[in-house]
Amino acid sequence: MCCLFGLYDYGQSLSARQKSRIISALAVAAEARGTDATGIAYLSGTHLSIYKRPLPAHRLRFRIPAAANVVMGHTRMTTQGSSHRNYNNHPFYGQIGSMGFALAHNGVLRNDRSLQVQKKLPVSKIETDSYVIVQLLEQAGKLDLQTLGAISELLRGSFTYTVLDSHARLFIVRGNNPFCLYHFPAQGFYIYASTKEILTAALRKFRKHIPSGRFEEIAVKEGEILRISRDGIRKTQTFSLDFLFPLSAYLPLRSVAFDPWNTRSTSYVDELKSVAGAFGYLPEDVDDLLADGFTAEEIEECFYEGFL
Repeated sequence: MCCLFGLYDYGQSLSARQKSRIISALAVAAEARGTDATGIAYLSGTHLSIYKRPLPAHRLRFRIPAAANVVMGHTRMTTQGSSHRNYNNHPFYGQIGSMGFALAHNGVLRNDRSLQVQKKLPVSKIETDSYVIVQLLEQAGKLDLQTLGAISELLRGSFTYTVLDSHARLFIVRGNNPFCLYHFPAQGFYIYASTKEILTAALRKFRKHIPSGRFEEIAVKEGEILRISRDGIRKTQTFSLDFLFPLSAYLPLRSVAFDPWNTRSTSYVDELKSVAGAFGYLPEDVDDLLADGFTAEEIEECFYEGFL
C-alpha cells in the first residue's frame, strides 16, 4: 500500500511557510501506508518540479516555494522496483508536447507488462508498475478526462492515481482504492490523502497554522475522475469499473452470502480473520490493519500479494 496526499491553494491564501507545514504534516501522517520512499511534485508558474528520495517522510524537509500553489505527494511501500533506485519512486515525470506532467499512483497493477507489449511502449529503466500509465498518456498525446478514462479502463489490478500538469490542472482518478478530499471554500484551498484517517491526523497537526474556517468533504466515487483547475473549479467524468473484480471473488472459503463491498461489515472482517492463518497472519493482524486505516479489500489484497 502507498499513500497519495496533496494541496491545491487556488485562492492563494496560504504563505510558503503554511504550505510547507501542511505538506509536511500530510507526508508524515501518510507514513502509515508507506515509508520506503517519499516524493512531491509542485508547480511554480508553469515550471513543474519533482522532489523525491528513498526515505521516510519524517526524514525530509519540505520547502514549498511561495509561487507553488499546487503540490502532489506520495509515500511508498515497495511492491515492484527497488526504492533504492530513486527513478522507481513516485511521482513520475511525463511529457506531452511542450506540456509536462507528474503522476503518483496508489495500488498494484497486474497487467503493466502485457500493456507494454500490446501497446508497443518504449523500454524504460523504470521498473515500477505505475509507470505504464505515464507511458500510455504520452502515447495518447493528450491529457484530459476522456483520455484518462480510456486508459483507466485498460488497467487491471487496484488503483487510485493523481496527475498534475504544467497547466495547473490536478486530476484525481479513483479506481477501487480509497481517497479523501477536503475543501476549505472560504480560504480557497483543497487538501487530500488516501484515507480520511490520515487526512484527519494531519489536519490536527497543522490546523492552528492556517486561517480558521469550515471545510467540506468532496466525494470522489469509485470509477470517477475529478479535475481541479487553477480557479478551483471542479469537473468530473466517470469510467467503467466492470473490468475490476474484488479479490474476494477468488477466495475459495467465501460463503455465498458474503458481501465484498461492505468493507466494514462484521461478516467481511470475520471472514478475513478466519482465513488469515492460511496466509501466515493472525486474526489480530486484521484488527491492527483496520485501525491503521486499511480497508478490508486492501487487507485481502495484501494477503494475496504477500507484501504486508
